[in-house]
Amino acid sequence: MFSKLILNTVFLFFVLSAFAQTDTGKKANISLIKVHNNIYMLQGNGGNIGLSFGNDGIFMIDDQYTDGIEQIQEEIKKKSDKPVRFLVNTHFHGDHTGGNAAMAETGTVIFSQENVRNRLQGMIRREAKKIPQEALPLVTFAEDLTFYFNGEKIYVFHVHNAHTDGDAMVYFTDSNVLHTGDVFFNGKYPFIDIENGGSLTGYINGMEKARLIINEDTQIIPGHGNVGTYKDLIKSIDMVSIVYKRVYANYIEKKTEDEVAKMTDLTKEYDAEGYGNGYISTEAFLRTIYKSVAAERKSIENNAEKNKQAREKVEKMIKEQEKKEKN
Repeated sequence: MFSKLILNTVFLFFVLSAFAQTDTGKKANISLIKVHNNIYMLQGNGGNIGLSFGNDGIFMIDDQYTDGIEQIQEEIKKKSDKPVRFLVNTHFHGDHTGGNAAMAETGTVIFSQENVRNRLQGMIRREAKKIPQEALPLVTFAEDLTFYFNGEKIYVFHVHNAHTDGDAMVYFTDSNVLHTGDVFFNGKYPFIDIENGGSLTGYINGMEKARLIINEDTQIIPGHGNVGTYKDLIKSIDMVSIVYKRVYANYIEKKTEDEVAKMTDLTKEYDAEGYGNGYISTEAFLRTIYKSVAAERKSIENNAEKNKQAREKVEKMIKEQEKKEKN
């Protein structure tokens, strides 16, 4: 219970601080990296930003934190003086949506999966002084939508209950570049926001969906980490699946969450590669998986108990009927 309280407190601070202005005057270490053709990734303090530059203007994916948006806008202007016409939020977390209000003020139209707007609306009701109404996406979609912009088809699609309940991926079909949002942390343990609709199964399914859409030549902009490849995505799928199976086996053996969280052998090969050095520690990742397994097993065990009770009821009815026939 205490560990869950700590994790939720840290997450709440992480989300709300994403929208809070700072007056330190310190600039973030920003890098604008060419991915392919006119598609770039901008790395800074928050989630990775995707950018398409062209004659139609600028197409943007996510906008990091509130207090870094001016610097981000300055960096974009160094590459193009055209306006950012469209912005897609891959999910609602503040390190991906913190700059929404500032972008909206410049005339940028913001798009998201409908659950993103719902989540942000809830945050505004709770923290009206910290999050402006302008941060809300103007256009939402349920499953997918398509842009024809800067000479190529851009396919945006919903990934169900993965990192959150409102995740979207963006695929630049001609450039063969995929922005995954936080459904893919390249080389790091992922954060699965179970409290806001995320799930372990959905996370794995989301990465699998990405795998089916792309090919071995695709360049991937992850939510966090360096530009990835098809092989990097496969490695992440394998990592999550393997650790899940190991945790599942220990759950079946009646190991507690605290015991599993301390089992360094479950992740040793990935820890050696630095997977636990990101936002999510090894222990936090193991606890997330354990909670997911526990929820999964609870459903199975409840069904087993219901089936047992049903069998006992039928057996009792048969015995009573046999007793009546004898009499």
